[in-house]
Amino acid sequence: MLKSMPKIILIRIAIISLFLSAHQVKSQNATLAAELNNFMNDAVFFTDKYITPATDAAVYQAASSWANTPKKAKLWDFTLGIHGNAFVVPQSDRSFAISNGDFKFFQIQNATAGNTPTALGNNQYLTLVGQLTINDATTPQTTTDVLLKTPEGINMETVVYPYVQTSLGLLYGTELVAKYSPKTQLKNVAYQVYGFGLKHNLSQYFKQLEKNNFHLSTLVGYSNEDITVAFLDVKTAYGDLGLNALNSKIDTWQWQLNGSKEFKKLEVSTGLIMNSSHFDYKLQGKNSKVFGLNVQEELNKRLTSIYKTKVNIIGEIAARYKISQFYIQTSLAFGKFVNSNLSLQYQFKKNKNKK
Repeated sequence: MLKSMPKIILIRIAIISLFLSAHQVKSQNATLAAELNNFMNDAVFFTDKYITPATDAAVYQAASSWANTPKKAKLWDFTLGIHGNAFVVPQSDRSFAISNGDFKFFQIQNATAGNTPTALGNNQYLTLVGQLTINDATTPQTTTDVLLKTPEGINMETVVYPYVQTSLGLLYGTELVAKYSPKTQLKNVAYQVYGFGLKHNLSQYFKQLEKNNFHLSTLVGYSNEDITVAFLDVKTAYGDLGLNALNSKIDTWQWQLNGSKEFKKLEVSTGLIMNSSHFDYKLQGKNSKVFGLNVQEELNKRLTSIYKTKVNIIGEIAARYKISQFYIQTSLAFGKFVNSNLSLQYQFKKNKNKK
């Protein structure tokens, strides 16, 4: 019996050692999980601050110059316009302030606070540093640095992009409007918009208005704005986290009321625009697992927390000058932002006799 005692003691020591080792691994795994959770919370916080000014601006860009004129369109008259859109980037939306207190995982390298650009900002950047606790077979517990270079902005004071817009006269003073822009690349930002709408003339019901060359119309439209930006450059010793690009999709429904007065070949108009936009976001890049976790997939789930719907009230003024069947038009939309538009339009008249 005495000879068996050492074996029992050894077995007990082995069991206790296994238990302590398992507890240590579990504790280390829990630490890593908490650190990854903090990393993703910081990434969502940063994403919201970085991209929101650009998506807000995109709504203004897409809202402008839907109605060439409030006048009643003749049946099958077709207008083709080439538009140049110019958006002035406000100074207040080019950067945002961050401090170490804003983050749970990251700290600003060699600083406690600083300014970093939004997607509409300059080409400056900050470096954020965090640490992950790693447990593996050869080294029970090590730490690895995670470095994040904050993304730069477009570094432009005015954003210019072209698009094509068409309108077709239908029955009863209704007009079908459509717009489309090719994908525009601005440094590390790609932007594209398309949309369609229906405009209906209201002044046809008030003959006295038309007699005095006053015109009224209403329009309902839908547009889709697509923005992709080069995003978080996250460096770890264990690979790419798959956060190379951030895609923003914006669905906008727009209602507007326009009125104009004709002075021979010149038409001056004003408009009131109200739109409602829904924003959603998705990270793109190499989709791989790091530390047993698909970081990109998990972050895309968490980004749903910053999806939002916003309502904008926008004013618009415009002037349109006729040269034969050509028109030159300039417009200015204003509210939170200022957006200007210049276009050259040509009207193909299919029905010259019917009003």
